[in-house]
Amino acid sequence: MPVDISKILSKKKKQILETWINGQLANEFLKEDLIGSEELRNQSEELLDALIVKISGNKSDRSGDPDFDPVLELLNGLAITRAQKGYSPRETGVFIFALKEAILKTLSEEMANDTRVLYEESLRISNLLDNLAISTFETFIRSREEIILRQTDEITEISTPVIRVWNGILAVPIIGTLDSSRTQVVMENLLSQIVETGSSIAILDISGVPAVDSLVAQHLIKTVSATRLMGAECIISGIRPEIAQTVVHLGIDLSGIITKSSLASALNHALSILKLEVRKVSKEIRTA
Repeated sequence: MPVDISKILSKKKKQILETWINGQLANEFLKEDLIGSEELRNQSEELLDALIVKISGNKSDRSGDPDFDPVLELLNGLAITRAQKGYSPRETGVFIFALKEAILKTLSEEMANDTRVLYEESLRISNLLDNLAISTFETFIRSREEIILRQTDEITEISTPVIRVWNGILAVPIIGTLDSSRTQVVMENLLSQIVETGSSIAILDISGVPAVDSLVAQHLIKTVSATRLMGAECIISGIRPEIAQTVVHLGIDLSGIITKSSLASALNHALSILKLEVRKVSKEIRTA
């Protein structure tokens, strides 16, 4: 006589749910600060209900079967939410694998007298939940990658500010590695500020760049060229002795670019270009 797994699962739903939740709560990797017991129960019960409904009359062991789309939607939604909350892949995996363990335990108790059918159904359920877990992991990883990319873009924006240090003088302190994507951000921000402020001098300070190779030098040269096309002069500051030696050894030609050892020297040179002079006011004049 054929065995209707969905009837067994429906009859033992409460037992499966309790075993599943207890399995999750007992896991050492569960972060209770990220999810409360009530929320965990609601999520678990919603998924179990959807799974039991879709298992009924469906002998497939593949999550790609259209009948399991509602279950996948629930799992994918949970994966995205957990990725945003800061769950680890292991914590997300525990959610699915604890369910598989609870279901297989219940089946082994209910079908102990028919080992052949128990083996076949256990294998089917196991394959189905493994496939659901793989899909959940894929969604979780994609969500984490999107979050990382967005955060990287935000950090890049923050870490390359354009500062107006004087009327007509802008400075861009660059900290960290200068790659193609970051160079593009620096250029866009700098050029837009040149237009907005009407500045005629831009200082690129590379004191915070750990090393300068031929690729970094090319990025700097491109930025200088773009700045000059906007009608502004560009000064590179923060040329340390080791950077100067590297530039010479690599045969990089920076002779057409004004370079200074420090931001203070670059600012002083920029003021001289604008025919401005900063003088120390004597005590007598300040008192008067």
